[in-house]
Amino acid sequence: MNTRRFLAFLSITAFLAVTPLAVGAEKKAAGAERETLAKPMSEKERRKQQERLRKELEGPYRKWLNEDVAYIITDEERAAFKRLSTDDEIEQFIEQFWLRRDPTPDSIENEYKEEHYRRIAYANERFASGIPGWKSDRGRIYITFGPPDENESHPSGGSYERPMEEGGGTTSTYPFEKWRYRWIEGIGTDVIIEFVDPTMTGEYRMTMDPSEKDALLMVPGAGLTLMEQMGLASKADRFSRTDGTRLGVGDTPLPSRMNQFERLEQYAKLQKPPSIKFKDLEAAVSSTIRYNTLPMDARLDFLRMTNSTVQTNITLQFDKKDLQFQQKDGVAKAIVNIYARITSMTRRPINVFEDVVTVEVPSELLQQASKGSSVYQKSIFLPPGTFRLNVVAKDVVGGNMTNYETAIHVPRYEDEKLGASTLILADTIEKVPTRSIGTGQFVIGTSKVRPRLSETFRRDEKMGIYLQLYNFQPDEQTQKPNATVEYEVIQEGTNKKVFGYSEEVKSMEGASATQVTIEKLLPLQTMEPGKYTIKLKVTDKNTNQVLTPEATFTVT
Repeated sequence: MNTRRFLAFLSITAFLAVTPLAVGAEKKAAGAERETLAKPMSEKERRKQQERLRKELEGPYRKWLNEDVAYIITDEERAAFKRLSTDDEIEQFIEQFWLRRDPTPDSIENEYKEEHYRRIAYANERFASGIPGWKSDRGRIYITFGPPDENESHPSGGSYERPMEEGGGTTSTYPFEKWRYRWIEGIGTDVIIEFVDPTMTGEYRMTMDPSEKDALLMVPGAGLTLMEQMGLASKADRFSRTDGTRLGVGDTPLPSRMNQFERLEQYAKLQKPPSIKFKDLEAAVSSTIRYNTLPMDARLDFLRMTNSTVQTNITLQFDKKDLQFQQKDGVAKAIVNIYARITSMTRRPINVFEDVVTVEVPSELLQQASKGSSVYQKSIFLPPGTFRLNVVAKDVVGGNMTNYETAIHVPRYEDEKLGASTLILADTIEKVPTRSIGTGQFVIGTSKVRPRLSETFRRDEKMGIYLQLYNFQPDEQTQKPNATVEYEVIQEGTNKKVFGYSEEVKSMEGASATQVTIEKLLPLQTMEPGKYTIKLKVTDKNTNQVLTPEATFTVT
């Protein structure tokens, strides 16, 4: 066989040897592909995949829930968090969580949040043993309630002189610490917490039994208390006590704060997160649910303080017939809790206030009193701009609730430009005592001005008219405003002018170019029942600037 034929033979042999394997591989691959298409992922496998993906996605948020805020989040908040389904919802929840606890919501910094993470860092640095410091009992108490007012520390244990309330006498102890808080809200005064390290590993645990630190507890005849030394008690008696301790005090009664029920109650309260005032109302502000079962009227009025600060009066009114009264000792009492928050349009907190409105009337006059209303007002000082107001009000007795939201458009007052406050129609305008000037509800400067939110007046009443005017051009000689104010009342429907009056601004009491205050009482007895519009025309004759504030009201 020549060389050419030999090479050809080798090529054919190699082809025959390789081809069946290649063909078999192709068939196997094709079969595998068909098998994959024929057997889709089972429901169980799909659920596992989704669960694995969910855990991967929720990792950081779950860590925030179980580590960052584990000790300070309430049960209601935890349950609400677990119902959230999207990242946006969770991020909004976390933002609102910290806002609820911000002691100064009108500032950029959140001191509560900063202090919380400082405590976690401190706990991790000082209380770590076989577990991270934040997980330890000392870490939990420190993170929740802050540093103790007093700390009696025995890091090496050793000889210890017992206080008399624990039986007196000398013994040896395990390492322990005794923390004392003068006051913890929701728990009380003089709160003493003991932590003991019986394993000598640095892992202190909180205890309700003051004798747990006694290293000689199980040693017969050692570490006796004074009572035991005097023969008035036996060390064996320690193990038959029924108050949850092994103190060698015999039949001597324990101090009230060491009573087993007091200790158990304190221990339980120490496990709870700090409380939030009006947390039910605050949660309603932060939720997207809107309640409308408690009728409430609201009104906003603006009065210039300076060019950069505007007094914003938020007035709320509740009809007494919509409130639930609780009768006790001849007095009917209704209570409305109010929580309100002002934020920027980007939801940055500007101001938060909480208050309680209480209505009390004699029980025999309840039916007559229910025809009236209760009015509440809060003054907030804001810069010019647009803000968002949320108000939640809850009838404590009846449980009814409302959530009111509106935009606040705070006006901007410019120098040398004639300006005016809100025109307020009031049911009360009266001077206040000198000591009350500028303070209290409805007080504007030297006057008490209570708005009539319904703008409905009876014919036997007088309607108050209140308006502030700013930035008149003063007369060069008298430095007084050279301006007029015209008043006109028009009956709607007929356009009939039922009242007209004009006056010079310089003749008004206390008039100055900087500010003029209009306070008038308009008798209504001559007006027929119906709707009316009151129009004012303010003219600065020196600058030819004109303002035309107006408001509507109803006479019944």
